[in-house]
Amino acid sequence: MKHSQKLAYYFILALCSSSFIALLSVLLFFICRNTHRHRQLADETPPPSKPSIRSYTLIDIDTATEGFSHRRVIGEGRLGTVYAALLDTGELIAVKRIYPWLVLSNNNAGFGFSSVVKSLSSAQHPNLVTITGYSEAPGERIIVMEYAGVVNLDMYLHQNPDGGFLLNWSHRVKIAAGAARGLQYLHESMAPSVIHGCVKPSNILIDAKLSAKLSDYGLNFLAAREKRGLVGYVDEEYWQGKGGQGSCKENDVYGYGVVLLELLSGRGCEEGWLVKWALPLIKEMRFSELLDPRIEYPSDLKPLMRMGKVALACVGNCRKSRPAIGQVVAIFNNLEAQLCV
Repeated sequence: MKHSQKLAYYFILALCSSSFIALLSVLLFFICRNTHRHRQLADETPPPSKPSIRSYTLIDIDTATEGFSHRRVIGEGRLGTVYAALLDTGELIAVKRIYPWLVLSNNNAGFGFSSVVKSLSSAQHPNLVTITGYSEAPGERIIVMEYAGVVNLDMYLHQNPDGGFLLNWSHRVKIAAGAARGLQYLHESMAPSVIHGCVKPSNILIDAKLSAKLSDYGLNFLAAREKRGLVGYVDEEYWQGKGGQGSCKENDVYGYGVVLLELLSGRGCEEGWLVKWALPLIKEMRFSELLDPRIEYPSDLKPLMRMGKVALACVGNCRKSRPAIGQVVAIFNNLEAQLCV
């Protein structure tokens, strides 16, 4: 190769190398700039907002319930009347109107009501009825919730003569597991923790898939000393507390244990009689006398015996010795797998 050809060759090689280095530098520049931009956008992206709760006027609620028409009533409880209401947007909601006499006789219903309801509205779980709004006026306190149907566990077990036949043992374990998960969320995932205050079948709604949804959680402050509908679902220590101070996680676990006994036996609480009747049967392993006679006797008793022992631990022990609801959930996760629907 001639000298001039060698020079041309080296010149072209240097030119190509320089072009390659320049191109690579430009590429790296754009990559770094885009990466930095993405990081900036990520830093500027706001965290997910909490679900907002709406404040309704009394006129809004009155219109949605057709003047609190009796035709709209879907439930009566120890705290108030529940109505199916239709908003002007076409959305179907549930409205709980706290009994006026409770509002007028209870300072707690007047002061801090909206703050408590706003806090409770942050509870978002498949096994909880979501609170979406509220309304307050002189003598009126109203809670707006998602519409989760009209059927509760009490209707299945005690009010409908054929209801008990519709819940086989797998369904009952599923309902117990769902209720426990909802309660666990209130106790362990909410900050501060939320005490349900009145765990009982009428506060466990059942949807079309037979899944449980807890309602009325955190509202016991409205009627802490009102015995109607509460006796039998709380322990004796509850009534020794002043101003409702007997409410605690352990007391929720007690009420949950009573619900388990009702699921197992098909019998009502009857203000504590059920616990006195059922505990000796569980301790003596006399499950043939305990189990609901309306449905077929199961071929394998072990899951139901385990369920009975959980109920015994929940209601048969002092507060310090009761299991945490998280322990109960772990057991029912296993039982549900054994008795899958």
